Amino acid sequence: MSDARPEPGTEMIFQWRKWDGSAHWRHECVYLGADEWGDWLGQPVGWPSARPGAAYIAQTPNVTLVPRQPDFALTVNRDHPNGMRVYIDIGWDVCWSDDPLLAVGIDMDLDVVRVDGPRGIWVDDRDEWAEHSVRYGYPAEIVTRLEALALDLEQRVRDQTAPFDDATPDLWLDRLDALHLAPRLGL
Repeated sequence: MSDARPEPGTEMIFQWRKWDGSAHWRHECVYLGADEWGDWLGQPVGWPSARPGAAYIAQTPNVTLVPRQPDFALTVNRDHPNGMRVYIDIGWDVCWSDDPLLAVGIDMDLDVVRVDGPRGIWVDDRDEWAEHSVRYGYPAEIVTRLEALALDLEQRVRDQTAPFDDATPDLWLDRLDALHLAPRLGL
């Protein structure tokens, strides 16, 4: 794992994989900087994310926190068309690789979601979590730890505790907007 970080504004990749090592989401993004919570990456409008069998183009800007705690990544959207403000991927070994332009993590299925509107806040993908816990043979201590973490993060989002508040990621979304980065693909 590298302690080196790129200069703010540098393009980089955040690559997820599954527990068995198979490829999962790959996000093209830009390094924004760090604060007390960890490192922040941004994905401007029109930049792609892809995984085997699926692709997505960011319709609105988003920022992702790669925290010092290596078992989740927090993504916050601005003006998402479906009201999705917060999406926390519960993960394992979320960190920087030996390449300072590559952050990596193992997606562990559970997610904490906040949608502005009637749906509110919830832990998502419990069915996938249950299925993959068996299929991939997640160790019992990891299952216990991550289930507790998901509930803790859900409460921290409800309580608007930094960095799960609006003000903290909005500062990073403003920094992303200030870069004036062009879309990669047409929308």
